[in-house]
Amino acid sequence: MTRVLNIYVASSWRNQLQPAVVEALRELGHDVYDFRNPPGRSGFGWEQIAADWRSWSAEESRQALRHPIARAGFVADMYALATCDACVLVLPSGRSASFELGYAMGQEKAGYVLQLEPAEPELMYADCTILTSVEELRREFAIVVPAP
Repeated sequence: MTRVLNIYVASSWRNQLQPAVVEALRELGHDVYDFRNPPGRSGFGWEQIAADWRSWSAEESRQALRHPIARAGFVADMYALATCDACVLVLPSGRSASFELGYAMGQEKAGYVLQLEPAEPELMYADCTILTSVEELRREFAIVVPAP
């Protein structure tokens, strides 16, 4: 790779590897969107809307998507997806992260899946680059500086 990329890292809030992946890609010189710490604000979490969010009905969940805090989080994440060059899905992940990878690839952006542990195969990853170690991730995203 010879240029700096704008990379969207998709994963779960519960995935403890996500911050290290963001940091590794930044150390390689790339611009990386971190949904946990987006520029100029804190990352979105349902607890910002209501403490009892885990017990919402389907209707309450639908209504919450219209809440200004949820809308701001959605808009920020979607803008980052729309402007990225590549999306790296860090497994294990949840529904939103899977949607994010699918959206990015639907926009003809490069898709990567970082899978460090055994997991059920996923047919929809067929057009992604599957990375099985952090070292593979570093090699894939290393920036080669042309000789003068």
